[in-house]
Order: sequence, then C-alpha cells, then structure tokens
Amino acid sequence: MASVYQINKGVSKPIMFKGLKAQYIAYLAIGLVLLLLGFAIGYILKVGLFILMPVVGILGSALFFAVFRLSHRFGEHGLMKFLAKRNLPTHIQFRSRRLFTQLKQH
Repeated sequence: MASVYQINKGVSKPIMFKGLKAQYIAYLAIGLVLLLLGFAIGYILKVGLFILMPVVGILGSALFFAVFRLSHRFGEHGLMKFLAKRNLPTHIQFRSRRLFTQLKQH
C-alpha cells in the first residue's frame, strides 16, 4: 500500500507578508504597538485628539515608509550585514613584532 506525501516546496524561503521580508515584519509590528501605546498614553494624559491623531498618523506613515524602504533596500539579511560591516575596523595596528615572531614556536 503506497502512502501519499505532500511536498512542501517553500521550506527554505524567507517569510514574506505584503512585500515585507523576514525580520521587517517584526519591526513593523513593534513600531505599530509602540504607536498604539503612545496614543493610549497621550489620550490618558488628555492630549487633544486634534493634536494626537495627526501626530500618530504622520509617525505611522513614516514607520511604514521606513520599514518598506529598508526591506526593499537590504532584503532578508542585508541590514544585519550592513550593520556588522560598519563595526569592522578600517585597519589594525601592531606595536610589536612579537606576535608574528612567536607564531613558529610551539
């Protein structure tokens, strides 16, 4: 008796949602939660809605624009590589030759 197995062809593909790749989905979600908390705190502090709504709307639009721009510019792992490359030193200085002269010794 032969068994029928379905093949999952998307195993190694990155997670995508509406054009956002991988970790950018989490960045957008965290940003939206922070905007919601900011709105709630402003509302509790009785900040006028005529001030609060445009500020949250502008910040939300900027968040969407920035996250989608980062997602399209860097892709799945590009932002991590970009940030890691910025931390590399441009050159290394050695004040002594002792390191190189002792390499042959056991």
